[in-house]
Amino acid sequence: MNRAAIDLLATSLERTLAATSEGVFVPGILRSIVVASLTSVLLGPGAAAQARTPTWTHGATCYEVFVRSFADADGDGIGDLRGLTARLDYINDGNPHSRHSLGARCIWLMPVAASPSYHGYDVTDYYRVNPQYGSNADFQRFMSAAHRRGIRVLVDLVLNHTSDQHPHFVEALHDTTSPYRAWYRWSPTKPGELNPWRQSNWHRSPIRDEWYYAFFSDHMPDLNYATPAVREEAKRIARFWLVEMNVDGFRLDAVPYLVEEPGHLVHSAATHALLREFGAYVRRVKPSAYTVGEVSDSTAPMLTYYPDQLDANFAFEVADSIIQGVRRGSAAGILPAVLRVQDAVAPDRLAFFLDNHDQPRVMSDLGGDRGKARVAAFILLTLPGMPFVYYGDEIGMSGTKPDERLRTPMQWSSAPGNGFTSGRAWEAAQPDSQSVTVGQQDADSASLLAHYRRLIHLRATTPALGSGRLVPLRTSDAAVMAFLRRDGSRIALAMVNVGDRPLSGVQLSSALASLPAGHWRLRSLLGGEDASDLVVDRDGRVSHYVPLPSLSPERGYLFELSPTKTR
Repeated sequence: MNRAAIDLLATSLERTLAATSEGVFVPGILRSIVVASLTSVLLGPGAAAQARTPTWTHGATCYEVFVRSFADADGDGIGDLRGLTARLDYINDGNPHSRHSLGARCIWLMPVAASPSYHGYDVTDYYRVNPQYGSNADFQRFMSAAHRRGIRVLVDLVLNHTSDQHPHFVEALHDTTSPYRAWYRWSPTKPGELNPWRQSNWHRSPIRDEWYYAFFSDHMPDLNYATPAVREEAKRIARFWLVEMNVDGFRLDAVPYLVEEPGHLVHSAATHALLREFGAYVRRVKPSAYTVGEVSDSTAPMLTYYPDQLDANFAFEVADSIIQGVRRGSAAGILPAVLRVQDAVAPDRLAFFLDNHDQPRVMSDLGGDRGKARVAAFILLTLPGMPFVYYGDEIGMSGTKPDERLRTPMQWSSAPGNGFTSGRAWEAAQPDSQSVTVGQQDADSASLLAHYRRLIHLRATTPALGSGRLVPLRTSDAAVMAFLRRDGSRIALAMVNVGDRPLSGVQLSSALASLPAGHWRLRSLLGGEDASDLVVDRDGRVSHYVPLPSLSPERGYLFELSPTKTR
């Protein structure tokens, strides 16, 4: 029995259950259990864990964009889709040999659906683009322009909650007999349940003496996925964006909070079941689609969202370890954090990042130190999986809380409006907006922007970096991190000194079977000095290897290995 037959059998069982269960949540959950069980029994115990990721992700880098802050075409101070479309060549001009674009082959758009708020995470109409950004036709034109350049597009999908101004919630709030009452959670008295931070997420209704559940804000009432119609609506929304709008996948917001169970308001079993059901549906509708979840937690709970739910989940603990290690000039904790994830997850399903729209920008987190920012970028862009880069980080934009100050307009130039708008920007620019711009770094081969471009293009053109597994190396100095990236016989060596002083005679060693035995030549992929030849013992071990006589402070080195002879 193949996967298609398994899926057909599960669908038949689901329909049978749906006809006899009077609309309870059982069918969706059981379907996920049936698929996982049949896959394991009939295809082998490891088959369920081997969920594929689309091949277009291999070697790709994804660039996170806040449309409101990227480029304003009509001068109203708010970024829009026409402005973003006009700036696509900056992200990727479609020429794989170009060095005038970042070379990112994926864009993640923060929410673009209609919303009353500036951030868009409280949706009023899932089937309509935010009018401030343009029309559905503008979005479709943007998609065509992106695809012509080889750029895939993920959209932020907010399924945990709607806006309190969503027509369904408004009707449910005013009419207790509305069918939409079951789409949200209500209580005649305030329940005593508290979230993990010992706070209540129940909010008093402005209409009558009752309470409704909203985890993030009283303006964002949670959807009730115990109602089958809500699950079906989530699928309809996904189909609309995948088919009608032709997007290539989703970043799913706040997935640990999707379904509440007694004693488990976060990471519930029903949440995992819902994500299995939703992820499988997305793959059926568009097999090339990619899904990545926001599980803003440590590694252990994040790993419970593998192997058979979404394609990937952001590794927040790895991001923290990179920033902390670079900040203090010690690499000791970075690779262990990465390996905890890679040991449990296939390399192509990893989603690493340094920051996003909810966190202080890398440059601010590193105290404005551009050398440290370069090192952090080097580490991110040489790790496995598909890395995510937040817009503006590639030029060193700054930003700290509150959230609006993390999402300020893109600094294109030092002209009035920073090249973002001809009007008055929706949010004031950062204090460094005249000195940190794309225009000032564009032609500078030593700039942070050039550094990002070089590494992103290398990921796309170097198979070992694009899809290879990470093999750790031991170093003789805690300020140095080193590892191999192996894709079969294609191998690269990454080494970085995160410290602020030069180091001499740093040695690299490895475990058994890290490399095929023999004599290897190492060619620099970043220019500069090639490393000394490497001799690997018959047991595949690297022993006391000194690739370079000295390592400069806060600098990364990247080499491609090729065999010269075997032993």
